[in-house]
Amino acid sequence: MALTDQTVPSDVALNTDLYELTMAQGFWESGLVDAQGCFNVFFRDNPFDGGYAVACGMGQIAELVENLRFDEQSIEYLASVQAPGGGPLFKQGFLDYLRDFSMHVDVWAIPEGDLVFPREPMVRVQGSVIECQLLETALLNLVNFQTLVATKASRVVYAAEGHPVSDFGLRRAQGYDGGLAVARASYIGGCASTSNVLAGKIYGIPVFGTHAHSWVMAFPTELDAFRAFAKSSPKNCCLLLDTYDVHQGIKNAVIVAKEMEAAGERLSAIRIDSGDLAKLSKETRAAFDEAGLPYVKISVSNDLEEYTIQSLFAQGAPIDSFGVGTKLATCDPQPSLGGVYKLSATRANADEPWRPVMKLSEQFYKRTIPGIQSILRFVNASGCPVGDMIVDPDTDTGNRKAMADIIDPVTTHHLRDCEPRELLEHIVSDGVRTKEPDSIECAKERCRDALMHLDPATKRFLNPQTYPVGLEKGLAELRRRLAVEELDN
Repeated sequence: MALTDQTVPSDVALNTDLYELTMAQGFWESGLVDAQGCFNVFFRDNPFDGGYAVACGMGQIAELVENLRFDEQSIEYLASVQAPGGGPLFKQGFLDYLRDFSMHVDVWAIPEGDLVFPREPMVRVQGSVIECQLLETALLNLVNFQTLVATKASRVVYAAEGHPVSDFGLRRAQGYDGGLAVARASYIGGCASTSNVLAGKIYGIPVFGTHAHSWVMAFPTELDAFRAFAKSSPKNCCLLLDTYDVHQGIKNAVIVAKEMEAAGERLSAIRIDSGDLAKLSKETRAAFDEAGLPYVKISVSNDLEEYTIQSLFAQGAPIDSFGVGTKLATCDPQPSLGGVYKLSATRANADEPWRPVMKLSEQFYKRTIPGIQSILRFVNASGCPVGDMIVDPDTDTGNRKAMADIIDPVTTHHLRDCEPRELLEHIVSDGVRTKEPDSIECAKERCRDALMHLDPATKRFLNPQTYPVGLEKGLAELRRRLAVEELDN
């Protein structure tokens, strides 16, 4: 199910794990239809052993909420599902409830393209606990993968040092939907274009592509193939050199480039897709420069990722652009962000005050943060972020000078001479979007600006500096007190 303007409600409603529906039925049967919950989406560790993540997928949340309905086909299917012990899994009364169901939740989210760090809420959902549960899986499906891809793309783009990167991952992506998500998120993360034509149509992303090895192999000789492609696509001519032998491919490309010049056209670029890319790109650059063709660009592909690109530049490779496919689309070597959706506060109905709750777990690492959480991002006079403080308005002491570390409560982070800004934006109110989502161009620019202002020590690939995230003093005390109370019980 790809979330686009073509989405139909039945696609969204059943795009969920079965236990969301069995819990919803349990809440309904227990008389908790009016019970309210506050849930937060967060992850526990930065992906790729890095220092940050790029928030992505939030721009599609409002559409998800507005479209989550159960049509008659969905109801009929659920009525047919059998319980393992025998008989229908869902009761008729609950199915009648779903027939008239619509979302009335409120949602706050970090803007797409902004940076996000471990354990802080990327998304906060408040409303009927039934509605919040039915939203969980589809929301995580949107945010988890796209945040992972956008982060991977940002790292690849950072390694490319300003040279264009194109998403070539469609054929290796996890299905039709995965390919669209990769194209969208990688563009927000900094890629310049995509090979995915459908993504270009739906999202307005620039598309890029020329020819494959099969084109060359379909002609009697490589030179014949190059000449034919130059004739067919003189304004989009990038010749692939490594079908047979790169050294001969260079010579043939120079011949065609000269012939194009004589016809008033220009060879745009060549691409190398195998072999020692550093060595071959140097040989190619020298040959074209010697032939008086300095304008011909060099593009490379072949299982590239951030470390390979970084190594190529360290070797002095004169590469102008990169096509990155498999390792971007599959987010190699980390296939999942691990984002979770956890309850942090409850109340009997909308007129009652919130009651903070927390998960203790057998593992200290998995303990959650209670309360209605907001994020304050502190920036210095240069506009660079220096730390994020998680705040609950019900426990807020107003102390903006220091915060307790989110993992180690005895560690304090000081935030002097910095100005805070609220990070979470209210994007859905009572089930309806508060505004039209930002364009992906806006999200892309936000990502570029955020990374430009982030400390290089946090962006480096090897042993990045940990960005400070902490709890406001009142929230830290609430968490400590709830933990003590639960352990005493």
